[in-house]
Amino acid sequence: MRILVVEDELALREQIQSLLSADQYASDLAADGREGLFLGQEYDYDLAIIDLGLPLLDGVSLIRQLREERRHYPILVLTARGAWQDKVEGLEAGADDYLTKPFHPAELRARINALLRRASGHATPVMQFGPLTIDTSARRIRLNGEAVELTSYEYNTLVYLALNAGKTVSKTELTEHLYAQDFDRDSNVIEVFIGRLRKKLDPDSSLNLISTQRGMGYRFNLVPEDGSH
Repeated sequence: MRILVVEDELALREQIQSLLSADQYASDLAADGREGLFLGQEYDYDLAIIDLGLPLLDGVSLIRQLREERRHYPILVLTARGAWQDKVEGLEAGADDYLTKPFHPAELRARINALLRRASGHATPVMQFGPLTIDTSARRIRLNGEAVELTSYEYNTLVYLALNAGKTVSKTELTEHLYAQDFDRDSNVIEVFIGRLRKKLDPDSSLNLISTQRGMGYRFNLVPEDGSH
C-alpha cells in the first residue's frame, strides 16, 4: 500500500514513516499543505494521513481540494486533543476518520487497516475467501485453518490483490502501491513474490489463487464470502 503523510512536525512525521515502514508500506512525506496537495494530486494513493494544523495550506482546505478533484482514497486526519470543532470540520470536508494526538502506534495501525478494508468493501478485519483467511488486524494468514508464514512483502502483495479480487492488477500498479520509490521497477521481484505466494498457498494450483493475465498483470480469483464483504 502507498500512503501519503502530510505532517509538519518532523518527529511525528518520522514516527509515522517508521511505523509504516515496519509494516512494509510505501510512504510519501510532505511537511506542509501545499506540498501535500501536489503529491495528493500527482499520485493515486491507497490512503492519506493529514494533520489539520499545517503551514501554507491548512489540512481542511487540503482535504476539500482533494475531494473536489475526485481523489477518493481514504483520508485519516490528525487533530489536537480536545479540538472537536476541527474534527467535525475535517470530516465535513471529506475525511473518513480522525485520530487525536498524541496517539499509540497500535491505534494508528488499526485505523489504517480499517480504512483500507472499508475502501474495498470489507467491514471486518477478517476476510474469508473460501479456505483462505486473511486477518488484517493480526496480519495473519490461514489456509484450511492452518497458519501460513509469509514475509511482510508477500503478505502486502497478497492483501492488495485480495482487496482487488476479480480485477486485473498490473505489475506497475503493484510496484507503485506496495514498494518505495527506489524499488527497482525493472526487476523480477514482483514475479518472485507471486511465485512464493503460489508455492505457499496453492502449490498444486487447485485453488487457481492468482492467475497471470499475459501482458496485463495478475488477478486474485477467490471470491470473498458474504460475512467478510
